[in-house]
Amino acid sequence: MERLNNKIGLITGAASGIGLATCELLLQNGATIIMSDLSNSAGRQKADQFGTRASFETLDVTSEKDWIDISNKIEKKYSGLDFIINNAGVGTPGSIEDTTLEQWRQIHAVNSEGPFLGCKYGIELIKQNGRGGSIVNISSVAGIIGAPNLAAYCSSKASVRLLTKSVALHCARKGYGIRCNSVHPSYTDTPMVDEIVSAHRNPMQYKIALEAASPMGRLGTPLDIAGAVVYLVSDEAKFVNGTEIVVDGGLTAT
Repeated sequence: MERLNNKIGLITGAASGIGLATCELLLQNGATIIMSDLSNSAGRQKADQFGTRASFETLDVTSEKDWIDISNKIEKKYSGLDFIINNAGVGTPGSIEDTTLEQWRQIHAVNSEGPFLGCKYGIELIKQNGRGGSIVNISSVAGIIGAPNLAAYCSSKASVRLLTKSVALHCARKGYGIRCNSVHPSYTDTPMVDEIVSAHRNPMQYKIALEAASPMGRLGTPLDIAGAVVYLVSDEAKFVNGTEIVVDGGLTAT
């Protein structure tokens, strides 16, 4: 409980999957959290179940107005943040030939522009506490290695990896005491992956193939990823900056 005592953070995409598991683990380690998501009813219900150290705000990560609004609320209530976790993401399969420009823009709006805005406004909120803090961007192994049927997704997640390094260097040179790192999961047992599997012409066979692709023979769990995130926002990672933690069961080692 003392690991993250007195730390306050914002998590995007917090109503399900990796975001929700991260919220649970943050709370177990003593943090106070602001959960945010487009899924209003589900997010509020979870926050109410978590108790007084959890609250919920509706946030469209692609909307700068929403970021300004939530920043003003956080500044008024908490006078700043200790960490922000840019987790919200979408994934629609499609090769370069199959992907439409509309799909490309929609995926990049959430996966690339969302973390950009989260870092931009997160820095201002963390600067206010005078103690420094941590930004964690959830990327993907698809931001490191390619996949033939994920053209837009790979591009968007690769952008998060390099954005992270740019933010880390900027904050270090400014002396803000703000670290920025990225986490790169492989296929994880989440609602987003369930949708991708369900859309396949042979869902069961596809899921087995995804599991077999990992040297450990299984999909990741949201808690697998949450553990890496909690480490990065803790003081144990106070000299970890501008790098990536890959949580993929060994997939990128093959």
